[in-house]
Amino acid sequence: MTKSTEEREVWFLTGSQGLYGPQTLRQVADQSRQIAAALNDSGLPVKVTWMPVLTDAAAIRRICLEANAEDRCAGLITWMHTFSPAKMWIAGLDALNKPLLHLHTQANVELPWHSIDMDFMNLNQAAHGDREFGYVQSRLGVARKTVAGHVSDPVVTARIASWARAAVGRAELRSLKLARFGDNMRDVAVTEGDKVEAQRRFGVSVNTYGVNDLVAAVDSTSDAEVGALVKEYQGTYRLAPELDADGARHDSLRYAARIELGLRGFLDAGGFKAFTTNFEDLGGLRQLPGLAVQRLMADGYGFGGEGDWKTSLLLRTLKVMSTGLPGGTSFMEDYTYHLEPGRELILGAHMLEVCPSIASGTPSCEIHPLSIGGREDPVRLVFDAEPGPAVVVGLADLGDRFRLVANEVDVVEPAAPLPNLPVARAVWRPRPDLRTSTEAWLTAGAPHHTVLSSALGAEELDDLAEMLRVELLLIDADTTVRRFTRELRWNQAYHRLAQGF
Repeated sequence: MTKSTEEREVWFLTGSQGLYGPQTLRQVADQSRQIAAALNDSGLPVKVTWMPVLTDAAAIRRICLEANAEDRCAGLITWMHTFSPAKMWIAGLDALNKPLLHLHTQANVELPWHSIDMDFMNLNQAAHGDREFGYVQSRLGVARKTVAGHVSDPVVTARIASWARAAVGRAELRSLKLARFGDNMRDVAVTEGDKVEAQRRFGVSVNTYGVNDLVAAVDSTSDAEVGALVKEYQGTYRLAPELDADGARHDSLRYAARIELGLRGFLDAGGFKAFTTNFEDLGGLRQLPGLAVQRLMADGYGFGGEGDWKTSLLLRTLKVMSTGLPGGTSFMEDYTYHLEPGRELILGAHMLEVCPSIASGTPSCEIHPLSIGGREDPVRLVFDAEPGPAVVVGLADLGDRFRLVANEVDVVEPAAPLPNLPVARAVWRPRPDLRTSTEAWLTAGAPHHTVLSSALGAEELDDLAEMLRVELLLIDADTTVRRFTRELRWNQAYHRLAQGF
């Protein structure tokens, strides 16, 4: 489900000019092909497609317009191999609406000190040409990422890979369809939001469907399909005895399978890659979807509880961005704290819906009362999250703009077993500490529903925010509340001014 990276590519554009003659331009083309090939060999999450060397304004504008129109193209990487007079790039850059990475590199790693001559200097002058190109990008206010260094350096290719993942995430958002089953939870503020502005800013289409539309899909599933899926559950998870074939609650497991089949079929038939549910609006469903939601998230679908479509679209985006990386990405909620001085921790969970991609070991498939929702006891997967570094990120609608807030954290094992907590959960130590991180989070107005990812980090989030032109506030090991509050004030001034540009 998250194979969107395989469907995308980035185009490699090289700038030069006719001043140097055809022989030099052939060398430029050969060396730029080698750079593109080296990028493809470096393990980037997308294919790098080399394009012919650009030497005039008409060709540059045309390739930028072609990039805009090509859905497979997630973004452009540009390199000025020689001196490319940057006025040639104005019309193209002004028309471009795809993400841009300015790669400041050169063909050679070392200078040939004993043989270097003016022919070599004229050919290998990206140090000259890229400064000209950097100026015109700044002059035009072009949003881009700049990466300097040779493509043989893993640090360079890792930064390009982060940008490429963000570009793929941005491309996914441009075509994302999200289905809301019912509205958001009554009287809740942070799950509200401007869906029209979200479509204008991100491209995502968010629409609501009656829960009984889903019920019809659930009820139409066949017993044979249900039986086959139950066998899959039995072979994948540690099944609670009461859910097994001869157990007293086996029918509940079969109904959970029926929900998954109906929900998956509804989403796939409509082209939806993200969705929401709401325990206050279950229509004819006998259970709140738990196991089904967890398994769909594991397959890459976005999800938000209580109608939280903003977290759902964020989860889908980060799922796509993290394709192929170790670690997992899940819907999450800050639930409660361990406030022992010096050992403070956050316990994150939700009613049922935490993605097993973050699980440590094989999840247990269990059934327990929910106490809210007024339906039968729902089936769910129960597990602890795998320890390690991660990031928790939330998306809030401030009325005049969207804001991303992220906190770097360290997921840890629970301080003691949790035998009476029948939900999947993650325990983490926020950076720099609980007091600073929570005060900063609350000051930013960040949401209680979040996405926890052990696959992605701050650089990918920063690249995505730049592409979307959305504010990102990062809480990390260096954060102080005083500096963070100042950053909030600066950002508020900047974004209000930027809306008039």
